[in-house]
Amino acid sequence: MSNLLGQYESVIRISVFAGVLILMISAETLFPKKQRVQKRMQRWSTNLSLTLISTLLVSRLFPIAAIGLAQYAQDQHWGVLNIFDLPIWAHILISIIALDFAIYVQHVASHKFPIFWRLHKVHHADRDIDATTGIRFHPVEIILSLFYKFAVICVLGPHMFGVFMFEILLNASALFNHANLSLPKSVDKILRVLIVTPDMHRVHHSVIPKETNSNYGFNLSIWDKIFRTYIEQPSQNHDKMIIGLTQYQSPKPSFILWCLALPFKKNKQG
Repeated sequence: MSNLLGQYESVIRISVFAGVLILMISAETLFPKKQRVQKRMQRWSTNLSLTLISTLLVSRLFPIAAIGLAQYAQDQHWGVLNIFDLPIWAHILISIIALDFAIYVQHVASHKFPIFWRLHKVHHADRDIDATTGIRFHPVEIILSLFYKFAVICVLGPHMFGVFMFEILLNASALFNHANLSLPKSVDKILRVLIVTPDMHRVHHSVIPKETNSNYGFNLSIWDKIFRTYIEQPSQNHDKMIIGLTQYQSPKPSFILWCLALPFKKNKQG
């Protein structure tokens, strides 16, 4: 299984990513939640370009993928989970849940520590929120995130298939919960018992600081509820809430060069 997974991992991930992205763009076009304030194609070209730059940098800088490191850690008996003789299903399930918690912790840190926030605010500066916002991250943040993920894998010792499944779920859920998608309230209520919904995560992209610093989860909704960072609805309704960051309410966040330069600018009006 490890050889097959290693051989086809990239193909599977890209295929799932492309499929979910197309599905979410189609769904939010048919059933939009909020009216857009920026030109769609300009934003999309910037958000997709950031992803392309990050992908190219990662492919050049990191010869080993996360699942390859997980397999190596397992072979070397590194990590907490490799201490125990767990059934494969338990090893995989615990790996997925533990990695999801690690991403929650990372997300909280990206808001609490100024050096990380300088990078992460590129994501939050987007004045509209849709599926492409879920892949809008500064390349330096992506590289640092990969170092963090590698460290977590070495300490945790997750099963390689658990890492693979987690990355598939993380990418798909980021596209889903950033989508400008209007779900029936009854469906949203059921889904957010376990997973992060678009309405839940949209609160996190509010310009109001208290709301920006809430609902950090990307996949499982339980962490925000356990650690009391959960806000059910925005103080203004979803139609009227302002998306982005207060100091960057201009057309500039929709341009690629502005996004790449933002973390290195002095804090001032955008």
